[in-house]
Formats: sequence, structure tokens, C-alpha cells
Amino acid sequence: MKTIGVLTSGGDAPGMNAAIRAVVRTAHSVGWKVIAIRHGYKGLIEGNYKTVDTSDVSNIIQRGGTVLKSARCEEFRSPEGRAKAAKVIKDAGIDALITIGGDGTFQGAALLGKEHDISVIGIPATIDNDLVGSDETIGYDTALNTAVDAIDKIRDTADAHDRMFLVEVMGRDAGFIALETGISGGAELILLPESLTKMKEVKGSLNKVLESQRRSSLVVVAEGDETGGALKLADKLRGDFKQYDIRVCILGHVQRGGSPTARDRVLASRLGHAAIRVLEEGHSQVMVGIVNNDIKITPLKMTFGKKKDINFGLVDLAKTLR
Repeated sequence: MKTIGVLTSGGDAPGMNAAIRAVVRTAHSVGWKVIAIRHGYKGLIEGNYKTVDTSDVSNIIQRGGTVLKSARCEEFRSPEGRAKAAKVIKDAGIDALITIGGDGTFQGAALLGKEHDISVIGIPATIDNDLVGSDETIGYDTALNTAVDAIDKIRDTADAHDRMFLVEVMGRDAGFIALETGISGGAELILLPESLTKMKEVKGSLNKVLESQRRSSLVVVAEGDETGGALKLADKLRGDFKQYDIRVCILGHVQRGGSPTARDRVLASRLGHAAIRVLEEGHSQVMVGIVNNDIKITPLKMTFGKKKDINFGLVDLAKTLR
């Protein structure tokens, strides 16, 4: 009988609990033991874990956040910290570790596996949707729907007062949320880290909005856009658009919270189930993802530190429809 460890690390994402549930129940279905590690790599180093069964993951699929908690862990970034974690894994009799998280989580997992010959499987969970090897990551759809719901409400007040709203969404290095939120919310302009836009172009686009005599305008800005985010952009625009009451709304961490959408619950369940199946097949040091609606495995080292392309066809669509 194998013993599987499971943890969540880095930023939380709606659907993590559904993935935990799927890992635990699939492992038990094949007769394997599961050890749940609390507070990510920090908890792993500290030995903060317990054995769980199927009843422990009842009634969590609909919950946001992560029941296993998460934490940043500077100690794990060092070889000495990873050595402590490896000792805990071996002392606990853990045969393989399943890590649920994003870029930083997988970097740490890859190093742990390489340095200490530990079998590791990654499950992609990040609202930024920026991991190579999966068309979508757990939490992205929920974050997207949260942002669109907020923008619909902002549009109402923008129309009522002839205001220009600059709405900043998460996406330090990736514009997936901004792009699809902007299209779904009918934004007049979308600013992305992947698509460099000069201030002259930004002002030109907004002037066209004025010329069309629209009552209000809405700009969606990814936090990592080169303009410096919504607050700095607002400062640059106020002098040229005095006829507009320019307001800024930074959605921030509200995008991380809330009950996961059905799409995220299904995605997380598929990936949690797949993580156990690929272990059964003897795979290690890989991430399980979904590509063209099929399960795909990608070497962990190939999933981080790389740029995942946004759909530039959607960028062209947004320009046409604004």
C-alpha cells in the first residue's frame, strides 16, 4: 500500500478543496493511504500533518480557499529547508507528494524531487492561469466570473454618472483575467502585460469613445501592465479627459475568494483524480493538466519560468468590438 502526501501552497485558488477531495477519494479507491499536510511547505518542514480518510473531505467541494491552509515559506527556498522537508517525508513513510499550487509551488517541488529523489506530482491551481501545460488552471474560471460580476455593477454606476472607470484586475505577468474580463464586460479598452500600448494609443482610443458620444467608458487594466496599474494610469489621463469623472476600482483579492464555479469544481476533480492515476502508472516529477479537454502530463521543470501565450485572436476581437 502506498502512502500519498498532499499539500496546497502559494496563493489560494477557488477549487483547491475540490482537488484535495478528489486526491483523497481516488487514493482510497485504490487502497492507498493519504497524509494531509497543513500550511504548505512550512507545515511540511514543521511536520504538521495527519492521516485523512474519505469522510474528512466531505462537504468541502463547494468551499473557497483551502482547508489545508497555505503559507509562504522562505526556509523551503534553501537547500537546508528542503532537506528538513525531505526528512519529514521519509520519516512519515510518504511515497509520493502531490502539490497543489502555481509557479513557485512547482519550482520548490521540482527541487525537492531532484535533490532528495522524492516522487512529486503537481496539480495547477492559480487564478492567473499562467502555467504551461494546461489550458486552464484551477481557480481561473471563478476569478474571471467574480471580476465580470464586479464590472457589470461598476458599469451601472458609470452610466448613471457619465464616469470613466479604470478597473484593475489581478495579473502581474499574465493578462488572461484582464483579457476575458474585458471582453465579457464590454470594456472600451483592455491593457495587458503581453500587449504593449503607448499612452498616445491609450488616449487615442479613449478619444474615439468620446467621439461616439458614449455616456461612459470602462477600461480594464491588468495589474502588471506597463502603464503602472490603474492608479498611475488615472493620473496620466486626468489632464486630457477633464470632462470625465475618472474613478479607479482595484478588485484585488476579492478575485481569489468565493465558492468555485461548476467549471472549476469539475476541472479540480479531474486533475485530483488524474494525479493518483499517473502515480499508478509510475510517473513522477510531472504536472497533470488539461489540454484540448484531455489529461496531459508535463515535466514539472517545463511548467514554470516560461511564458504561456494568451490568445491573441481574442486581443483582435476585443479591439474590433470596443
